[in-house]
Amino acid sequence: MKKKSDLSPLTLADKRSHEIILEKLKETGINVLSEESDEISYDQRKDWGSYWLVDPLDGTKEFIKKNGEFTVNIALIENNIPSLGVVYCPVTDILFWNDEERKVYKKENNKVVEIRKRVSVNDNDKNLRVVVSRSHINDETNNYIKKLNEPKLISCGSSLKFLYIADNKADIYPRFGPTMEWDTAAAHSILSALGIQVINLDTGRELSYNKENLLNPYFIIKP
Repeated sequence: MKKKSDLSPLTLADKRSHEIILEKLKETGINVLSEESDEISYDQRKDWGSYWLVDPLDGTKEFIKKNGEFTVNIALIENNIPSLGVVYCPVTDILFWNDEERKVYKKENNKVVEIRKRVSVNDNDKNLRVVVSRSHINDETNNYIKKLNEPKLISCGSSLKFLYIADNKADIYPRFGPTMEWDTAAAHSILSALGIQVINLDTGRELSYNKENLLNPYFIIKP
């Protein structure tokens, strides 16, 4: 196992997944930005009207721990907004995606079901299910949780945290820690199709993409 430039683990699976996805997406004629090709400069990509944004293996730490909580994320970004998203969970063989009509689907056990929009929640609600990172929880996250009314914590890795919100397995996802655009884009698209926003805690607006710095700000998700 090697290390990335930011010292996070890099496995052969990262690289192989990147190669396979890149080969397929090149057939579309649309530019591709992948975690494994992040050497593409801002000057090269700043005028891209649309492009594929890929994380070949999201949750590398979970992959190495062999707990199954990692995903493959592919998003189509149009005008700095994720419009299509596909998230695949290889271990469980579960696939989530949204289509051009803003419908969301889940494929599990070879059965496809449409995921419906869910009711909104409020911070004052009792027993809210709060999904947090298995590997990156911190004091800021804990301080937020302490303000809630008898919350129930759920820990998991990768973009599965977004999918827990989409699939009504969790109610709130507060993220007070670093993520990159490729970590969030595909699942963000799925949530957007369900009418659920990913809110930048600095601005109160939705996350945007193709920034000069691909690091996301802190954010919060709740229906």
